[in-house]
Amino acid sequence: MKLTGMVITTSLVAALAATPALAEDAHRDRQDIRHDRRDLRQDRRDVRRDTRDIRQDRRDLRQDRRELRRDVRQGDTPGAQAEGQEIRGDGQDRRADRADRRGDVRDVRQDRRDGS
Repeated sequence: MKLTGMVITTSLVAALAATPALAEDAHRDRQDIRHDRRDLRQDRRDVRRDTRDIRQDRRDLRQDRRELRRDVRQGDTPGAQAEGQEIRGDGQDRRADRADRRGDVRDVRQDRRDGS
């Protein structure tokens, strides 16, 4: 009987000693979840922003190509060369925005995995 009482007392003391650590772990887990959700929201905003930038780059490219065709039809060589430069610059912008979006989509996937 004494042995049973000692075992029960020892296990109760051990359980009570572990309780603050469990509460601290739960608090840390909640903080991690909030942080992951915040990261996910920011990454989604970044993807939307990059998509909007890509659409604008496409519009700019279409406009520059129209202007290039007009300059070529009118025989405006300096204007056509300038439009060619703009087309190259807009193409680089679009490629950079697409690379940014790919990275942001990768971040969204990673944040979803972390949150699961």
